[in-house]
Amino acid sequence: MAEPTVEQVFGAGATRLASGATTPGAGLFIPDSALTAAGLDNPSTATAEGHLASILLTAKTALSQSNFDSNIDQSIVIEDGFANILQRGENLTEYRNDPLTVNLWKPSTGNSRNPNDY
Repeated sequence: MAEPTVEQVFGAGATRLASGATTPGAGLFIPDSALTAAGLDNPSTATAEGHLASILLTAKTALSQSNFDSNIDQSIVIEDGFANILQRGENLTEYRNDPLTVNLWKPSTGNSRNPNDY
């Protein structure tokens, strides 16, 4: 199977811009320097999953449990899980699993996940 595309991971209309390109409209822009700071070697050729991993690893610093505990306005916590080795596929190839837990906190006013609540 193919790697998930940028549009599949980040939503309809998401695309990778060339260096120096202007954006086609309003939206969130994350510069390559932010992605490389998290360890992504070459954002221009990286997979969509590589981009997401870089974003999560960067966000984990600001959205830590200790920051959450001291900031009532923070609504998201990203924490490390417990790494383990699992077997996948027909050949039972060993894969390292490095979990990140993302917790979305909001006042208890409903049971749905709405991005506007965070």
